[in-house]
Amino acid sequence: MARESGTIVVAVGGNSLIVDQDHVSVQDQQRAATESMKHIAEMVAAGWRVVATHGNGPQVGFLLRRAELASGELPTLPLDVLVADTQGAIGYMFSTALRAEFGARGIQKDVVALVTHSVVDPDDPAFAAPSKPVGSFMSEAEAAAHAAEDGWNVVEDSRRGWRRVVASPLPRRILEVDAVRALVEKDFTVIAAGGGGIPVVAQDGGYRGVEAVIDKDLATALLAKELGAGTMLISTAVDAVAVGFGTSQQRWLATVHAAELREHLAHGEFGAGSMAPKVRAAVDFVEQGGDRAVITSPQLMMEALAGTAGTLVLP
Repeated sequence: MARESGTIVVAVGGNSLIVDQDHVSVQDQQRAATESMKHIAEMVAAGWRVVATHGNGPQVGFLLRRAELASGELPTLPLDVLVADTQGAIGYMFSTALRAEFGARGIQKDVVALVTHSVVDPDDPAFAAPSKPVGSFMSEAEAAAHAAEDGWNVVEDSRRGWRRVVASPLPRRILEVDAVRALVEKDFTVIAAGGGGIPVVAQDGGYRGVEAVIDKDLATALLAKELGAGTMLISTAVDAVAVGFGTSQQRWLATVHAAELREHLAHGEFGAGSMAPKVRAAVDFVEQGGDRAVITSPQLMMEALAGTAGTLVLP
């Protein structure tokens, strides 16, 4: 597949909606979405065809907590439905903010937020070893009750209490990739693969949802590869990738090749729940044909694309 050098897939960071624990209301999230979408609008104004993905961890957590509080009156909802729910809500906030930005800048484009499914392998080893914490903290007694009554896998999380853990399988295919490609070709700005995509497995000629969560950075890399995008950008809370982070040997990486990052990953250089998935996604993308991957903070996206900020990952 020929690479589309003018198409970029952007993973909007987890701080795009929840800035801090004191600003979690819907109104707070809408304000944060407005700020985040300014950076996407800048890319569009510069001539990029943008597909944006996003995380949904806090939002799924809120929905799970609401379900717990209402469990005496209403049935619980499975994770695949909650991912779909957050895709719709966050897509709504992002598309509304983007349309306002486009209008203010005189950009004649429209936005589509697409409910997106990620196909996973039912035999993925992750299903045999659930490890991704979801939902709120519980006492040991509550966790034991859920394990016995609901079949949950539960673990003690950093001595802060007990939490449910679910599988985090690798995404193998984005079902709607052809639809995303057609929308991009029609000059739409697209929001897709939110929360890593709704996790589904093939069954009886169709698909069924599964109790899992998919890493949104790995799903972003897969979507970018399947679209044939030339560039993938992952925004995060720091300006660039560092080795020796937080130590006296800390060193920021400006331009780096995938092979070097693979070595750093193998040596456990990056946090498993923070930078490691982003680095792995960047490496996967360029090793599978992408021109370049960029990791940086939202404020430095344009500078990073120009090569003057952030971390640039090359094949």
